[in-house]
Amino acid sequence: MKSDFNVAVIGAGPAGIAAGHELIAQGFDNFTIFDKSDAAGGTWHIHSYPGLDCDLWAHPYTFSYRPNADWGSNFASRSEIEAYLQSCATEFGLDSHFRFNTNIVSAHFSPDKTWLLTDQDGEQHRFNAVINAMGNQHTAVYPDVEGIESFAGDSWHSTFWKHDVDLTGKKVVVVGSAAAGVQIVPQVAKLAGQLTVLQRTPNWIMRRNRKPYSPFVLAIFKYCPPLLRLYRASLSLLAGVVLEGVTLGHQRMQQFEDRVHKFIAESINDPELRKAVTPNSRYGCKRGLMSDEFYPTLNLEHVELVAEGLKSVRPHGITTSSGREIEADIIIYCTGYRILDFDRIAVTGLQQKHLDEEMEKAPMAYKGITVPSFPNFFFAAGPNGLAINASYFTNIEVNVGSIVNLLTQMRELSVDAITVKPEINTAYNESLADDYAKYSWGHSSCNSYYRNEAGHAPFLFPGGIKRYKQLHAACSIKDFEEV
Repeated sequence: MKSDFNVAVIGAGPAGIAAGHELIAQGFDNFTIFDKSDAAGGTWHIHSYPGLDCDLWAHPYTFSYRPNADWGSNFASRSEIEAYLQSCATEFGLDSHFRFNTNIVSAHFSPDKTWLLTDQDGEQHRFNAVINAMGNQHTAVYPDVEGIESFAGDSWHSTFWKHDVDLTGKKVVVVGSAAAGVQIVPQVAKLAGQLTVLQRTPNWIMRRNRKPYSPFVLAIFKYCPPLLRLYRASLSLLAGVVLEGVTLGHQRMQQFEDRVHKFIAESINDPELRKAVTPNSRYGCKRGLMSDEFYPTLNLEHVELVAEGLKSVRPHGITTSSGREIEADIIIYCTGYRILDFDRIAVTGLQQKHLDEEMEKAPMAYKGITVPSFPNFFFAAGPNGLAINASYFTNIEVNVGSIVNLLTQMRELSVDAITVKPEINTAYNESLADDYAKYSWGHSSCNSYYRNEAGHAPFLFPGGIKRYKQLHAACSIKDFEEV
């Protein structure tokens, strides 16, 4: 490997920051972290809709090597997480490596065994390796219905919140009741004159029980780091039961479902409304949500939940799937994102193969970090690269650790470019094939973004974080071939 070997990291969110930290830790100082935005933080910098908080406990939602004593409550707010990530970037020595306001639109593997990256302005950048650290919550999805462009009022996706639009007294329609919807609806209800919530399918929503930390507890976290680490570890261990909660046939799943049913019964007054919000899938088929306010908000007189999908949009309102017409001044789309959207960057590898086309045919990766025919191109969180019973931070630390370990092995062996052996990649993914059906999100009875049209579940790793770490511990350059 050349002494001036350099690495491109695309994305300055948690994954990009983790990659930068790992590169420095393993002796790489020639790297650039690109981001289309103007600051670090990823989704926590870009998104700013009202009510946006993390739905995981705050303390496990950190880098293992940088616990945070300053969380104000047991669930962190968007602004807190953004500030944490930006302070981490500075502490890790990454500020000089960032290149903001630079959107990488294409990456081409050249005959000289380097990657040629092109940004939105046509400027080109050459690197020996690429780490794709882009998150999954950027490509907004809108309903595929007639008339969206005909709406005369203000409308937007939750990703692009219009803070300059006053909702006070307005007739507002929120389309969608999943992750963004359950956080947005209680906040919009405080201002809107009439709020209609369209729910295509009900979700599993647990009580969050958000509680602020007292000054005494905050002082303990700050001045007793060992206790903070112990508290963080205990919450991480407790989060491990989530795997049991999504395992078909496990009693934990029934416990989780009973807890939600009880929450619904205690929170909602109208029996018909209770029925409408009660999920008809198993827990974990769709992403489990947390909110203290969503269910109680549906009891308010000026709030109506309509258990239907969107059929069309008219200049002054919407039409539901049953044909009901509802007037609206404002429409807010809480309709999610494209997951694993590989066409965000036009990536061309060996034999002129295109990454989006290869992933469309088989959205699988070797240990969630790389695929054949794309040398020195890695995912910080690729297909099946996240274990559900650990925080995103824990998962990406595992992934980028393996990636940079491979780069280190290349450096030691003076190897310029590697790609995972096709037979190794195939064998790895075949070894996982029978495990998906063990979990609600991977079973054929589940219809959600976790599974594609072919029935494959390309998002989560089919197992726990302990097994995932064991598989990565065995990741070696021996599984790759030199290009």
